[in-house]
Amino acid sequence: MRRVAVLGSTGSVGTQALDVISRHPDDFTVVALVAGANSYLLEAQAAQFGVSPDRVSSGIENPASLVEFAALDEVDVVLNAVVGFAGLTATISALESGKRLALANKESLISGGPVVRAARLAGGGEIVPVDSEHSALYQALRSGTLSEVRKLVLTASGGPFRGRTPDQLAQVSVTDALNHPTWDMGAKVTIDSSTLMNKGLEVIEAQELFSVGYDNIEVVVHPQSIVHSMVEFCDGSVIAQLSQPDMRLPIGLALGAPDRLNEPFGALDFSQLESLTFESPDRAGFPCLDLAYEAGRAGGGSPAALSAANEVAVAAFLAGSIAWAQIAEVNAAALAEKIGNVSDVADVLEVDRIARIRAQETISQFAGV
Repeated sequence: MRRVAVLGSTGSVGTQALDVISRHPDDFTVVALVAGANSYLLEAQAAQFGVSPDRVSSGIENPASLVEFAALDEVDVVLNAVVGFAGLTATISALESGKRLALANKESLISGGPVVRAARLAGGGEIVPVDSEHSALYQALRSGTLSEVRKLVLTASGGPFRGRTPDQLAQVSVTDALNHPTWDMGAKVTIDSSTLMNKGLEVIEAQELFSVGYDNIEVVVHPQSIVHSMVEFCDGSVIAQLSQPDMRLPIGLALGAPDRLNEPFGALDFSQLESLTFESPDRAGFPCLDLAYEAGRAGGGSPAALSAANEVAVAAFLAGSIAWAQIAEVNAAALAEKIGNVSDVADVLEVDRIARIRAQETISQFAGV
């Protein structure tokens, strides 16, 4: 029986994780819950899973609870499904406490890469990714060793704007961008998918998780979202993980690994698969992908700056303050700042602060045009 703390319990990943747990009461029990502003749902979750009131908290009202609950002695697995940079402290706390970290909060790993690496070494914690793409890589890598890896191949659905011309992209609305063709995700992640920033951040995340160089991490567009990622080994063999798009599969694996749950989330009927297609991403129309590669290769605080600026830009787009195409421009402006190394949380927070200011200045310039 694994005891689980669910951080971000009322969001898309959090609610699906609790669905998985509810289906497997002999495997998992929930001992702590942290959510954002949805107090009504949080209370209902606490009642359903019998979580003690002193282990239920609003992260908005009590952000320290993220750190506290991630380090509880009675917790075996911390599911970090907090959205955005706010998840960094929970990631570090879980790893320093030697926990299994089921990580859905990619921003914490991206922004605080060097700090997270140090926490893993210091505390002996383990990261098992929840993102479908990184879960696929995690599974495929069971077939070989890292020394045998030639290439990691991350697949992207292409989002709602695949194939659109620059003129068409200039006219997209918030409603258009939130209409993802495959996945049911929160607003921020869905917008990131539409710009391919989500995939760019996943490239950085893959490098942090698996220590494979950026020249050996490739992105391909796969509209059917059946192949979730692939590993090419030195002898030319390619191992891929396939399933219907259902986040409960990677969530269940992250909670229970190395064991798989005896429930076929995302099972395929191959007789119903008409085709599996792959194509190169449109890097000119979706420049956020290359910005992420640039930030990853620069290292230091550059990934943190990009992630912070992107959060500000996406919020501004959702609020109607900037156009969709200007998200990339805001990110590029923040990344153009010369940023040094980060060695602790304070450094990461400072990079984050400066990048947000720079992003807001760029947004204000757009408004003044």
